[in-house]
Amino acid sequence: MEKVFVMQNTFQKQSFSCITDYALEIINAVDLEQITHFFDNLIGDQYLEDNYRFRRLSRFKIDERPCRGSLGKGTREFDNKIVKLPHNYLFQSSDYNPILGDVVREYPEIEAELIKQKDFKKIILEFYEFCKLCSQFNEIAVHQIRTITSESNIGEPAPEGVHQDGVDLVGIFCVNRENITGGVTKLSQSKNGSPVLTKILNPGEFLVFADSQFWHYTSPITTKSTGTGVRDVFVLTCPGLLPPAAK
Repeated sequence: MEKVFVMQNTFQKQSFSCITDYALEIINAVDLEQITHFFDNLIGDQYLEDNYRFRRLSRFKIDERPCRGSLGKGTREFDNKIVKLPHNYLFQSSDYNPILGDVVREYPEIEAELIKQKDFKKIILEFYEFCKLCSQFNEIAVHQIRTITSESNIGEPAPEGVHQDGVDLVGIFCVNRENITGGVTKLSQSKNGSPVLTKILNPGEFLVFADSQFWHYTSPITTKSTGTGVRDVFVLTCPGLLPPAAK
C-alpha cells in the first residue's frame, strides 16, 4: 500500500520506498519572495496554442564531494555542488506524450541570476536527496513553468492528460498561485485508476514521486475574479529527457 511521507530531514528519507511511496513536503527554508519575480521573465511556449504556458528549461548535475575533514571515522559529510550542464533539447516519445510526443523541443535556459539564488539551489538539492534513493543518475532537469488563465482562456498545466514522463523521479514545487481556482494535482497507480492523492499544491509545497510507479495530472485553472490568474511551478525530473542522439 502506498504511503505519503512528510519529511523534514535526511534520516527520515532513508525509509522512503521508491516503489510504494510519494513525498509531500513543505520547504520552509525556501524564501519564495527571492524567486517568484523570475517567473515574470518566462518565454511563451511556442509548441502550444492559446498562449497560456510560459517556460524555461535547464539541466544540472550534482558534484558530490566529501567535505574537508570528514574522511575519518563516523558519518561522512558531503558538499554537494550544483553544476549547470550545456544547453540541450527536450524530447518525449509519443508513448508518454500524446500531444507533443516525438517532437524535439527547445526552450530558453533558466536565467543565470535565478540559478545563483540560494533558494533555487535548495530546491534542487532537496530533490537530489530523493534522486540518490531512486535513481542511478545525478542529472536533474528543472522546468520553470508559468500557466496563466483569463476570463476568456482556461490554463492547462497538463494538456497531455493523465500521464507519466518516462524518467525515474518527478518533483513538483509550487512557487505561486494567484487569482485562480483549480490546479488540483492527482496521483494514481494506473492511468485510469482512482487517485491516491488529490491535492492543490500551495506555495512552498513539494511533491516527489517515482514516475514508474505513479501516473500524474494537474487539472485546468480558471480565474477567481476578473483579470489574469497565474500558477508558477518548478517541475524537476531525474534524469532529464534528451533526444535519443544526445544520450
